[in-house]
Amino acid sequence: MLKNDAYRKIAANVFRVEAEAILGLGKRIDHRFGKAVEAIYNCPGRVIVCGMGKPGIIGRKIQATLASIGIPSLSLHPAEAVHGDLGMVTGKDVVLVLSSSGETEEILRLVPVVKKIGAFLICMTGSPRSALARYSDIVLDVAVSREACPLGLAPTASTTAMLAMGDALAVALIQKKKLKPEEFAFYHPGGNLGRKLLTVRDVMRKGRGNPIVRDDVRIKDVLLAITRARAGAAAVVDRRGKLVGIFTDGDLRRAIEAQADISARKIGEFMIRNPITIEPERLAVEALRVMRGENPKKRKIDEMPVVDAKGRPVGMLDVVDLIGM
Repeated sequence: MLKNDAYRKIAANVFRVEAEAILGLGKRIDHRFGKAVEAIYNCPGRVIVCGMGKPGIIGRKIQATLASIGIPSLSLHPAEAVHGDLGMVTGKDVVLVLSSSGETEEILRLVPVVKKIGAFLICMTGSPRSALARYSDIVLDVAVSREACPLGLAPTASTTAMLAMGDALAVALIQKKKLKPEEFAFYHPGGNLGRKLLTVRDVMRKGRGNPIVRDDVRIKDVLLAITRARAGAAAVVDRRGKLVGIFTDGDLRRAIEAQADISARKIGEFMIRNPITIEPERLAVEALRVMRGENPKKRKIDEMPVVDAKGRPVGMLDVVDLIGM
């Protein structure tokens, strides 16, 4: 029976073998990698990823990553392909095939038909002289010296190398596309990742939910505007519509504590001048950091005006709307 220390050594050895496999890719990378990136980037159709067994599972992850960065793509199972699913392949597509040996029977039945259709063929293989490699337009060498499996049979280091090569393609494409965070967010609208990539514009209160008042109105009128909007603050502007201050329910409490009757006084006497603001294009998570005190004034705030390039308020952020990001 193995003891804990033996298990730790087994795990450490797996990590070492797989790390060596990935580092080995870096030593062999050449111009073909760049050609593969360009072929995918310039593809007028879709990228169709195909593999059998464990490489097929890795292929589905690569396909999902490509889709997540805006590359139209889909997965194709080799066995299903030769029974009708080849109809999804067109001459405008790039077909990315994964096979460690390059001699997988199901793959070799598929590839000649793909070439006949006219699709561009890229392969990831550990056997650059295999039949698959000979059919391919671009060969990405993912050979490894050994598997992490002590029997040398279970795909471990070889599939890790394929996954790393797929990630390298995706990262190169992100830079080639000059993908911006907001564009990435477009393909991830749901879940925690989607929330982290929302912009201020996506979450700010606007329209009726964003009360805006002039700096010469009475506090009574400001309170009515805040109440109608069910908001916690109002943006205060000058006669040109430029933001000059903010008035919050906290400011109201402090004003009442200082003076008994303030309802007829002008808002300009009590508002916070030159408040901390943010632009609508910034990420919502950045806004949350600012509101938590990562700002020039090192002050935590619950409401923050959103202003355009001319300093005009276009929305209001409430910290309640950002909790959980």
